[in-house]
Amino acid sequence: MTLDLVPIWTLILGTSIFLYVLLDGFDLGVGMLFGLAPDTPTRNLMMNTISPVWDGNETWLILGVLGLLSAFPLAFVIILPAVYFPMVTMVLALAFRGVAFEFRYRDSERKSFWDHGFAIGSLIATFAQGVVLGAFIQGFEVEGRHFAGGSFDCLTPFSVLTGLALVAGYILLGAGWLVLKTEGELQARARRQGRCALVGVVAAIAAVSLWIPAEDPAIAHRWFDDIHLLLLSPVPIATAAAAWTVWRRLGSDSEAGPFLGTIAVFVLSYLGVAISMWPMIVPRHYTLWEAASSPSTQAFLLIGTLFQLPVILGYSAWSYWVFRGKVRSAK
Repeated sequence: MTLDLVPIWTLILGTSIFLYVLLDGFDLGVGMLFGLAPDTPTRNLMMNTISPVWDGNETWLILGVLGLLSAFPLAFVIILPAVYFPMVTMVLALAFRGVAFEFRYRDSERKSFWDHGFAIGSLIATFAQGVVLGAFIQGFEVEGRHFAGGSFDCLTPFSVLTGLALVAGYILLGAGWLVLKTEGELQARARRQGRCALVGVVAAIAAVSLWIPAEDPAIAHRWFDDIHLLLLSPVPIATAAAAWTVWRRLGSDSEAGPFLGTIAVFVLSYLGVAISMWPMIVPRHYTLWEAASSPSTQAFLLIGTLFQLPVILGYSAWSYWVFRGKVRSAK
């Protein structure tokens, strides 16, 4: 009897994508808020909150893409062409953002240019990720085992909505991170900005939650059928409770509460998408099992992955531990 490795690879892939969204999400959020900072000392302080960890956060994106290619190659060859342009846009924006991060310290004559570049690169990368998410949820035009749509089919009103939703979500994460890592006026500003972003996040969650079932009868049946409505109702209720908790924590003296509450909102939103899509990896066309590579390939790749994961988790946890606490000064 052959061990079914698809659930294991689904867990690895799903966890990698979520950790990327969470960890790179807060530093992209700080990057977007960076563009609204009033002066150079404030920008330096904001940059110092993410500089020890921001580049390591993107490790999870690489693991997620390679996991999709290796464990679910059919999904990879359909999804990548379908979202090619927003993916390229995201990669270029992330690359420019990295260049801007380094050059702002070394090119003092054009520091303002690099500061704006860091903020704009963060915004473009975030919006592009949201477009990819929206295109995935809506599905792709597929013929046989190939993407059969156009290059810009991914750009729809719904994907624009999810792009804007992710911008608001990452800003909320970034604001929560600044509340956790800073003090004084910067922390107070982050609380105000976090509340504004939270309004956008809640509105976007509500819009997406109504739009998807209205467009797809199968998803509507999954969420609103009598027995399913009873079983799945805790998810939206918990999401609303988490959002309310974040609102209250942003208005209080809590420092960890806003960030932890926002993580809960993201977890529940991610769970909602997973419930809607399960067990499809190419929506409306291929399930996880249909798109998976052979069991022997999955087993071979799993051995290496199980050695890599503790290393990635270890150095990530260590870097966050070493640089824990408040950032109180900037040079």
